[in-house]
Amino acid sequence: MKLKLDIKNSFKPQLFSSLKTYNKEKFMKDLMAGLIVGIVALPLAIAFGIASGVSPEKGIYTSIIAGFIISFLGGSSVQIGGPTGAFIVIVSNILAQYGTSGLIITTIMAGIILILMGVLRLGIVIKFIPYPILVGYMSGIAVIIFSTQVKDFFGLQIGTIPADFLSQWKLYIANFTTLDITTTIVGILSLLIIIFSHKISKKIPGSLLAIVIVTILVVILRNSCDITSVQTIGDKFDISSNLPTVEKFSFNIELINVLFPTAFTLAILCAIESLVSASVAEGVTGDKSHSNTELIAQGIANIITPIFGGIPATGALARTMTNVSNGGRTPVAGIIHSIFLLLVVLFLGGLTKHIPMVCLAAILVVVSYNMSEWRSFVALMRNSTADIIVLVTTFLLTVIFGLTMAIQVGIVLAIFLFMKRVTESTQVLVSKDVLNVSDKSSAKYKDKVELPKGVEVYEIDGPFFFGIANKFEESMRVISGKPKIRIIRMRKVPFMDSTGLHNLESLCMKAKKEEIHIILSGVNEEVRESLEKAKFPALIGVENICPNIDAALERANVLLNEWQNTDN
Repeated sequence: MKLKLDIKNSFKPQLFSSLKTYNKEKFMKDLMAGLIVGIVALPLAIAFGIASGVSPEKGIYTSIIAGFIISFLGGSSVQIGGPTGAFIVIVSNILAQYGTSGLIITTIMAGIILILMGVLRLGIVIKFIPYPILVGYMSGIAVIIFSTQVKDFFGLQIGTIPADFLSQWKLYIANFTTLDITTTIVGILSLLIIIFSHKISKKIPGSLLAIVIVTILVVILRNSCDITSVQTIGDKFDISSNLPTVEKFSFNIELINVLFPTAFTLAILCAIESLVSASVAEGVTGDKSHSNTELIAQGIANIITPIFGGIPATGALARTMTNVSNGGRTPVAGIIHSIFLLLVVLFLGGLTKHIPMVCLAAILVVVSYNMSEWRSFVALMRNSTADIIVLVTTFLLTVIFGLTMAIQVGIVLAIFLFMKRVTESTQVLVSKDVLNVSDKSSAKYKDKVELPKGVEVYEIDGPFFFGIANKFEESMRVISGKPKIRIIRMRKVPFMDSTGLHNLESLCMKAKKEEIHIILSGVNEEVRESLEKAKFPALIGVENICPNIDAALERANVLLNEWQNTDN
């Protein structure tokens, strides 16, 4: 696979294609879908903002700015962008250690990495991350999100919650006697409303219904019953109804170096979540998404959004599927969702201060449950030992050591798993006395051809890289005696990496010392180009790189005749 810097073909926003056939009917569907998605996004944006460690309106700012950019420039017709639960852990850790400036720098760096991924056309590669690793990430993140909401859900009287999972639960257990009964009852009520709201109405999101009912209930408890133990957003935050302003920050090379691994983790997580979301939506709508364009749009969104006080954003699966199920079919629906949220901030932002913190905790408990992938987790535990090890390792690393380490180790695991599977799928077939050509690979011979004495044929079926050298040596040990000529058939070799070239060169050098002649057969254009760059024609002779098996056998006969004449 070659990496090509091709901005023109990597960036094709879906909006401009959709507008070519846009009409009033599509607009009405997008308008309805956009408004419904906006209603769904409002409580989630507030909850994700607070859980991440920023003020509630900054969660909404993220949905407005990032949501607009992702819809305007993205490669999916129906993708809805905004803050998601997957980022809560990373964002809260960055803010705790490096403050707002650190978060802005990290998010901008992640945006730049995403743009580079899109320009280098790596969108398809991200989709190949093994499923056990994805499930391990999501399950681990879900456990962490749930853990961070225990304090607010039960109204525990404790101060700052530690960042790491084990310390959190040690603190919860030690202080569980401070539980507030009223807060816990309100939390359970919120959960029940969210879980069973679909029995009342499938159109009104359960999270919004819970916020409305529980907020009214808490206001009544405060004003009529003098029960003030249930904390609200207004008790902890000053809510702004103003438009976002530019945040002050400065780039620091030392901070950039320290935060780069976290930025890389953020970028990978954003890429995975957005492309998975787009792929799921693509399966429902049938519209093809442009993964590289989507990555570039995500990158631009994550560069601009933090400058105006927002947090990292990506494609949100729940909101995207809400858009699809309500008739949204073009990026206009996503733009409408952003406009709706902007109007909420301007005219209704002050009302958010009455929302109970416990209700937001209940929303995030449901989000963590939906993210947990527990059914997939249980199903994968019945798979091979390798899958189980990868799944459990990724899960435990995410929960105990943090997402940054889990992503890095997970990617390394994914690379090793990929290489192992490719190595296992690549075969080296050996022929000594008779070569089977019944697969029509030869124009001269119809079925089988007898090989001249002293000629062996090795056929490589699959990519030629570092793992194949050992297979070659194992294949050579099977045949006793030393041949005069080895023909290496490479018609089924799609590419060679630098390690594969080095191994082939070592093989040819070793054969030369043993006075064994090497002939390459069926070399495709890409592999031949790699061989020429490595100066292989000078090593084995350009006449020994043959286009097919017929030419290779003819060349072998010529060499055998030359040796016979020399001996005579």
